[in-house]
Amino acid sequence: MAKAQGVALPPPVPQYPARLRINYPDRLDQVSTAFRVVLIVPIAILLSILTGGSSQSVQAADGEWVQTSSAGIIGGLFLATLLMILFRQRYPRWWFDFALELARFAARIGAYLVLLTDKYPSTVEHQNIELEIDYPDVERDLNRWLPLVKWFLVIPHLIVLLFLSIAAFFALIVAWFAIVFTGRYPRGLFDYVVGVGRWGLRVYAYAYLLVTDRYPPFSLT
Repeated sequence: MAKAQGVALPPPVPQYPARLRINYPDRLDQVSTAFRVVLIVPIAILLSILTGGSSQSVQAADGEWVQTSSAGIIGGLFLATLLMILFRQRYPRWWFDFALELARFAARIGAYLVLLTDKYPSTVEHQNIELEIDYPDVERDLNRWLPLVKWFLVIPHLIVLLFLSIAAFFALIVAWFAIVFTGRYPRGLFDYVVGVGRWGLRVYAYAYLLVTDRYPPFSLT
């Protein structure tokens, strides 16, 4: 335990295993901001192809058509990770790395969509979006049974995030006008929108990527 002038200080709180940081831009391009919802379409389609599920109609033996669907790659990663932790206490590094890079790619697209950056989302470079998730030591850090109930435990977070996201939508509208007319993203709105994204990332890492058993803090910072 650290001491300062003879007074014992509590140990510092370790950083959460999932972290997001986006550099505040001095100025943003007013033209690309004005047409952002159009410019985002090609890369958004690419992300939807990577992550979206699929559905199809199949004719059964009795002649009736049955609708089938798949959960997509995110659902598949979640289920596979849950089963590996539950039965083998393993989290293969190669699919952790894939999930991390997919989360980074989605974060770059999200940041571009909500006007936090002018850089068109790259499929390779991290750009100015710093998203880090710590690789877990499953046997030491993770309870093999907890993934079965994490979806339930984060319900309070999901409710709060719903309202935070609604507020972020209106903040984004204000920011859009501010950028179009002044070229600047109001710093308070910028920090708020990034904070909502950071909060959502921690919930995603806890309940869906299953990389930590530390309950996410109710915090934008």
